[in-house]
Amino acid sequence: MSVINLEHLFNPKSIAVIGATNDPTNAGNIVMRNIMGGGFMGPVMPVSSDAEAIAGVLTYPGIAQLPKAPDLAIVARPVREAPDVVAQLRAIGARAVMLLGGSFQGMDPDDRLRLKNEILEAAETPAMRVLGPKCLGFMAPGINLNASLAHATIQPGKTAFISQSDSLFTAVLDWARGQGIGFSHLVALGARIDVNIADVLDYLSSDPMTRSILLYVESVCDAREFMSAARAASRNKPVLVIRPGQAFETVLRECADTGLEGMTLSDEIYDVAFRRAGMLRVDTIDGLFDAARTLADIKPVRGDRLAIVTNGVSAGILAADALLMGGGRLARLSDETKTAVDEIIDRKWSRTNPVDIPFNASGKEYAELVRALLKDKGVDAVLTMHVPFAGLPEEEVAQALADSLKRVRRMVFACWLGLGKAEKAREIFRNAGVPTYDTPDKAIRAYLYMVEFQRNQEMLMETPDSLPTDFFPDTMAAREVIETVLADGRDTLTEPEAKRVLAAYGIPVVETRLAVSARDSVIAADELGYPVAVKLRSPQIPQPYDVGGVLLDLETPEQVWEAAANILARVSRERPDAYIEGFTVQKMGRRPGAHELFISANTDPVFGPTIYFGHGGMSREIIMDRAVALPPLSMSLARELISRTRIVRLLKGTPTTAATDLDDVCLTLIQVSQLLIDLPQVHTLDINPLYADDLGVLALTARIQVAAYEGDGAQRLAIRPYPRELEECVVLKDGTKITIRPIRPEDEAAHREFLASLSDDDLRLRFFGAVRREFDHKDLAAFTQIDYDREMAFIAQRTGEDGEPETLGVSRTITRPDNSEAEFAIVIRSALKGQGLGSMLFKKSIDYTRERGTAKLVGQTMLENQGMQGLARKFGFAITSDPEDNQLVDMELDLHGA
Repeated sequence: MSVINLEHLFNPKSIAVIGATNDPTNAGNIVMRNIMGGGFMGPVMPVSSDAEAIAGVLTYPGIAQLPKAPDLAIVARPVREAPDVVAQLRAIGARAVMLLGGSFQGMDPDDRLRLKNEILEAAETPAMRVLGPKCLGFMAPGINLNASLAHATIQPGKTAFISQSDSLFTAVLDWARGQGIGFSHLVALGARIDVNIADVLDYLSSDPMTRSILLYVESVCDAREFMSAARAASRNKPVLVIRPGQAFETVLRECADTGLEGMTLSDEIYDVAFRRAGMLRVDTIDGLFDAARTLADIKPVRGDRLAIVTNGVSAGILAADALLMGGGRLARLSDETKTAVDEIIDRKWSRTNPVDIPFNASGKEYAELVRALLKDKGVDAVLTMHVPFAGLPEEEVAQALADSLKRVRRMVFACWLGLGKAEKAREIFRNAGVPTYDTPDKAIRAYLYMVEFQRNQEMLMETPDSLPTDFFPDTMAAREVIETVLADGRDTLTEPEAKRVLAAYGIPVVETRLAVSARDSVIAADELGYPVAVKLRSPQIPQPYDVGGVLLDLETPEQVWEAAANILARVSRERPDAYIEGFTVQKMGRRPGAHELFISANTDPVFGPTIYFGHGGMSREIIMDRAVALPPLSMSLARELISRTRIVRLLKGTPTTAATDLDDVCLTLIQVSQLLIDLPQVHTLDINPLYADDLGVLALTARIQVAAYEGDGAQRLAIRPYPRELEECVVLKDGTKITIRPIRPEDEAAHREFLASLSDDDLRLRFFGAVRREFDHKDLAAFTQIDYDREMAFIAQRTGEDGEPETLGVSRTITRPDNSEAEFAIVIRSALKGQGLGSMLFKKSIDYTRERGTAKLVGQTMLENQGMQGLARKFGFAITSDPEDNQLVDMELDLHGA
């Protein structure tokens, strides 16, 4: 992942077109005409051996004859010629290349990989960036650049669109032109051998001309890279994504030559990845742009309770119906609100929501009604609707309402039905920054998108609940079980082995024994105590229920003996091909009224471990009630996973059954999540059924499959987990014992107190000026909820007098996506200065960045901050005056040479 030289790609000062021609059907001619026709102000240098001039510009016979190295070279030659052309461009100093040539289609995987590597080696990436091949190009309207094969241009705007589809690129272009929508960038990624969706996300997330980002995603090659970039971008600006679902998966699975070998096609995994990254997923192109326009100037949406004001009852009912079908709620109006409405409209009305007002209601009445509804604590947002009637001054009504909404901080949007004057009214709302729509369906769809976006953002910024302090998994015991299985040449744990692994992570399990005969089954039952269950064990029969291979509630040795004999006889008749390994004997887990759940895990080829939760038991595959999540999980993320299943309604209790202990279910999900992090050999896991009731959970059956794994197990996760291996205990000069460790989201409260404890001078030196003393949740979330792949904050903590953790200092580094540089900052409590804490934290950050291969560590401090400069010199930093501000100094450490 890297933004190196993307500035030369998307904001070039000069361009060369290799393979330019006067053939109007050739890509080289089309892109030349588009560049020249778009008004690009920099030099454009076509390279052609066939023509003296193309699109009115004199050509150069070869790359070596170019008068200067272009920022961007556009290559319109067959892809097999690309390595040689790229090598020539790299030799003259070009910094970015876009390959318009054909794709790898028709090549076998080995040829495809070889050609890809040859192109990248010739480019010496990231010294030269490569966009494509099979690339339609890109547009940057802000600099009048149309470096694409598209047939039309687009006006400048604040929205960027990144597409993995050429056809959708052109379709969106046409749609946007018709709607008068502008863009900051439109990018078609092509085959993505270098520049990928994560790179462009990183570039656009810091682009001041881009206020929102739209994505069309079909597949992701590097989940960690994508998730890291997407989460970072979503914290800065709205990111919306559209992806084809089941039909796309079906088509690609039937296509023999897609170039997507080993790619994830499961739409439910992509869906949860988008949600986890704080992005909003939409289903249609219309929805994509409706949501983008709404989110660009979004006001707070507190929830999904909507009040509707309309002068047409039927239109209001249609909107209410769309709201309820989409999962939203109609706000319940309080008695005070109803009284206020009575006074405003002075006539009989339904006294319910939607609020029906006279067909000739004035703008003043609309405005007063909106203010009255927004005062109601049960109302999260208001939709104002207007149906045209003859003789009504629609524009005056819209203007009066729009003027009143300028002073409203809550979410209000409009739906003005009709054409003619209605369009002028909608223009008034748009100019006033009020989201407006021409049909109830569009208005409600946009509102529900806003609600979902707000929920995703809250989840992205949410402070997780702390884990129980007594959760200490016995990782060593679980690892020994798995290593024994692998050493035996097996890939599947026996049920007792699987349950020992679960028990090592604190998951309650039913005690189980293995038996190879009826006699052994009786002995096992005697040891366990009655009643027991006896189940068949056969590698050819993964689900023994299917062949009557499970007998329950056996109360005596005779019943156990007879059950084993009957199972053998039945299986011999029905499945004579099956090899019988023996029986599993387990004590009956008696939990009357308990719900049957399941928790399973698979290893996706791109996103790594994925966790599934839902309705379990024998009917699991029939009911198909499940949701998926990406580890690592917290208590809040586990609750969110459970909330996406239908069975959650039963788990909350009924008039005849007590509510399930959801905290225990959440803890079990977290225990499974931690197991997958600690034990990368675990390839699949399945607990079914998992009994759950008000007493907690109990795992009845467990299956685990393993495979040898070399390297860092955390690397296989799409989201880097908390790096526990970086924790250490140290002692200050005065003997105080403290812990230095990476910061966690749960540290928010302690971090708030730490910032409040800093002196005004400490804050001024840390933030280069006076800052407010109060930090809100969003600020603290940015400090504590970090992406460990991109930044690191080491905190020093001790246990305070009240027994709660107390933060004493923090050293923070933020690393560039290409790992070329990390910027540091450090601050400690004034009372602890002189105890060596600053040196300890600084050394921790230096060692960490050096170990991860970062090239250099840099920082800035105020000229008067001699203490920071002295600490930097102690560790070998070079200190120089800042060329742009004589009140600052720059500090730099070469981590490779130090």
